[in-house]
Formats: sequence, C-alpha cells, structure tokens
Amino acid sequence: MGIDIEHHHVRKGNRSAPKSEDPYLLLLVKLYRFLARRTDSKFNKVILKRLFSSRINRPPVSLAKVVYEVNSRHVSADKSTVVIVATVTDDLRLLELPKLSIAALRFTQTARERIIAAGGECLTLDQLAVRAPTGSNTVLLRGRKNAREAFKHFGAGPGKNAKPYVTSKGRSVDLSSSPVRPVTDPAALATGSSKRHVVVVPAVASRLERCISMQCIAQKRGPCISA
Repeated sequence: MGIDIEHHHVRKGNRSAPKSEDPYLLLLVKLYRFLARRTDSKFNKVILKRLFSSRINRPPVSLAKVVYEVNSRHVSADKSTVVIVATVTDDLRLLELPKLSIAALRFTQTARERIIAAGGECLTLDQLAVRAPTGSNTVLLRGRKNAREAFKHFGAGPGKNAKPYVTSKGRSVDLSSSPVRPVTDPAALATGSSKRHVVVVPAVASRLERCISMQCIAQKRGPCISA
C-alpha cells in the first residue's frame, strides 16, 4: 500500500515569478536567478524575491528617506551604493542632496535630474550586477508598505481601532440659511392665540429639533421663536 500524504496538492502562496509581463523585469529576474544560484550571496536572493513582489509590496522611496537612512547608518555615500527594488521619487522638503550612487528599478524624472545635478549617479539593476555581483559595498533599502492612507482604514468596524470611513467630522448649523427661520421678535408671542402652540427653537438647533420645528410649522401650530 502507498503512503497517505496528508497535504498532497497544496498550493504555495509564495511567488516564483513576477505577474508582470514587462520584458525588462523578466530579464532582470533571469539575471538575478542565475546570480542567486551561482553565488553564495544572500543579497542576490533578496533582490530576486523583491523582483517577484507586486507593486503594493514595492512602495516608492523618496530621496529624503534615502538620505535619512544613509546618515542614520553612518554609511559612506562615496564608497557605497544604495539599492532600491522600487521607484525613487523626489522630495521637495529636502533642501540639500548629497552625492549619492543609487541603483533602483525606476527613477522619476525630477529625482534623476536632482541626483545627477548633485554629482551622483543613477544605476539600473543590471548595471549593479556588473559592478557588484555579490552585493559588496551596497545598502539595501525599501519603503514602508503600510504608509498608504488605505491601510489606516483596514479592519474598520464596531470595536475596531481602525480609522473609520467618514466624509466629515460634523458641521455647525446655520439657521439663517435653513428653511426653518426662527422668529426673533418677542412680540410674536403675544400675537399667537391660545389655540396655537408656540415652538421655541434654540439658537443652535440640532437636527432633531429642526425636524420637530419644521413639522410644527407644516401643521400650522404656531411660529418658531429663538431662545
């Protein structure tokens, strides 16, 4: 008798190839798959895995983030190459950009112009493979995946700490522009007969109070007077 395998046809969730059909991305996967197989460097395996990732798992990285990470890690910007398997974007809040050597999957036009103007260089990942096939003298960075606004709303519901989906946080009611206009003349109390009730509306009425006053006026019970 054969052996009963408990988990026989179980699909793995990890990607073994990118979903995109971009020819340049497929060539990069082929290149780093070869480097990951023929070298003992963990750097190439990490690059290969990040090339498989979806766009939501490859968030962009700004130049301000690059400068912050380089300074916090005390990395020599002249001797090291910053590697980012994502898009590098510009940041207007960064006033001075040092000389950097950055290898990324894509650069925005303003980010590329700013890096070159500062004396740095923008490398592609295939140029990086020629310069550092084992990842020596490199700093691997990536952006925050949960930095999007949509992640703040995930899991919203009763008893959850997520950010709720609301259009506004409230508004102040202006009764002067509302269809229910309160009577400000106190003499209007004397004009009302004993058979008609007078509805007193506060200066800042709630929605329920406005509805009640509108119903009273519709039924001709009496004028509305502000408190």
